[in-house]
Amino acid sequence: MTKFDEATRAIRVDEATYDVCLDPGYSIGGPLNGGYLMAVLLRAVVDASPHEHPVTTGVQFLRVPLPGPAQVRLEQLKAGRTVAMTSATLVQDDRPVIEARVTTATLGDTAPDWTDGPSVAMPPIERCVRLPDPGPESKMTLNAQVEMAFDPPTVGWLAGNPTGRPEARAYFRMAEPQDPDPYVLALAVDALPPVVFSAGALGWAPTVDLTWHLRALPAPGWLTVLGGGRMIGDGWFDEEVEVWDSAGRLVAQSRQLARVGRG
Repeated sequence: MTKFDEATRAIRVDEATYDVCLDPGYSIGGPLNGGYLMAVLLRAVVDASPHEHPVTTGVQFLRVPLPGPAQVRLEQLKAGRTVAMTSATLVQDDRPVIEARVTTATLGDTAPDWTDGPSVAMPPIERCVRLPDPGPESKMTLNAQVEMAFDPPTVGWLAGNPTGRPEARAYFRMAEPQDPDPYVLALAVDALPPVVFSAGALGWAPTVDLTWHLRALPAPGWLTVLGGGRMIGDGWFDEEVEVWDSAGRLVAQSRQLARVGRG
């Protein structure tokens, strides 16, 4: 079992309840990463489902959970031959902190009937850049769990040179050797710096609502994560992410609505 598998483990209490322990190693400046929290929820949902894969997940972030014990409480909405639908709530100190609706199914390993290509061409990984290691006071513990190599223009904001567009792009993999799976994809769709940073708006950008789709089971190797936005206004921004695997297959898509942070 990898460190990520252990950090997202859900232990069955009964058919509708799972115990979890939220790991402090997945924080972004203090709050736990939303993709990590989704992966925790999905472990419980899939374990209780007759199907193997979380094909669509819609999440609303109600409060900021703290590292430590929590529970996932499930309500089965439908259990059909091809799909099951579940309502899942992450609860801590008897308060709901995340609400989700998850549809599970069992995906095959067939080639798509039709597919588009990536929205943006990435440079070779050797021309991409790693971000500097954060200081311990930053509480950016997620950085130790993943490896990311960024398309250089999209991290120009670090040097005071934002592109002026909401965008972020990187190659992604877990720091501990691990083939990507649906739970790693849940982390990947929310692992980029907020795309609004590249538009010049820095600061904590809390996600309010996020939906993501598992489109195919990923091949081993690096993932390519491409993020962009369509509008920033009135204190809100959107972020759309597509994830491609090492075989050039689209494996995940997401869209989220978040608040513009204050630096």
